[in-house]
Amino acid sequence: MMTFPARPARRARRTTVSAAVAVVAVGLSVLSGCKGSPSGAGTPAAASSASAAPVAGAFEPEQALAEAEKTPYAASIKAVTEAAGQELSTMTGRSNLGTLFTGRAEIRSTGLWMETVTTADANYVRNRTQQGSGWVKAPRSPDNEANYAGYAKLLLAAGPSAKKGMETRGGVPAYHLAGHLALDQVASIDPRTHRSMTAKGVTGFGIDQWIDSQGRTVRFEQRMEMRGVQAVNKVDFSEFGPVETFAAPQG
Repeated sequence: MMTFPARPARRARRTTVSAAVAVVAVGLSVLSGCKGSPSGAGTPAAASSASAAPVAGAFEPEQALAEAEKTPYAASIKAVTEAAGQELSTMTGRSNLGTLFTGRAEIRSTGLWMETVTTADANYVRNRTQQGSGWVKAPRSPDNEANYAGYAKLLLAAGPSAKKGMETRGGVPAYHLAGHLALDQVASIDPRTHRSMTAKGVTGFGIDQWIDSQGRTVRFEQRMEMRGVQAVNKVDFSEFGPVETFAAPQG
C-alpha cells in the first residue's frame, strides 16, 4: 500500500498518485529492458555492424561474464524507447547493478517529466511537471531489475550463431551477442518482464547485447511488436564505478 505526503485536495492527490504509479512502472520496466504494452512475438535481432578489421583487446565472452558476477558496480544509464522509428520516452539515471538494485532516474516523454529514487527499502517518485510537487513514497518491488549477465548467458547457450564477434562501442572493445529468446527463458533472470509480457500474450523478443572485457553490459537492445508497430528499447551503460549509496530524497 502506498504512503503519501501531506493531504492535498482529493482530486489533486489522485492525479499525483496516478502519475506516480505510472512513472514507477515506466522507470522500472525501462531498467529491466521492457517498456510499453507489447503484443506478439519479438522481431529478429539486428544484424551485426562489426567491422571486418580485428578489434584490439579481443576477449572471450564466457570468461568475461564469469568475472562480471564477482563484483557489483554502479553505472550511468540512458534508455530510449522507440516505436515505428519515433522516440517515445527517455530515461537517464545511475544505478547499482549486480547487487540489490538501488538508484535514481529521470523519465521524460511528451507531457511527462518524473524523477524516481529507489533505496534499499522503498521507491520515491516526484512529478516535475507539477510545480511544488513533493515525493511520493511506495514499497519497492523485490524483482525490478533484469540480470543482464543472465541475458548474455542465455544468448550464448543458443550456440555459435549468437556470437557476432568483437566491435567497438563508445571507444571500448565489446563483444556483440544477438538472438531471439522465448519468453519462458527469461522467467528466472527477469521475472518482472516475464510477468508483464505473459499478461500481454508476448511469446518472445529479439535481443542484441554488447559486453565489455569485465562482462558488464555496455549496450542492450530489445525488439518486439507493440500493437502492430515495431518497437525497440535501447539502453546504454557508461561511467562504471564502485557500488554507491542512494538515500531517500528530502522534501
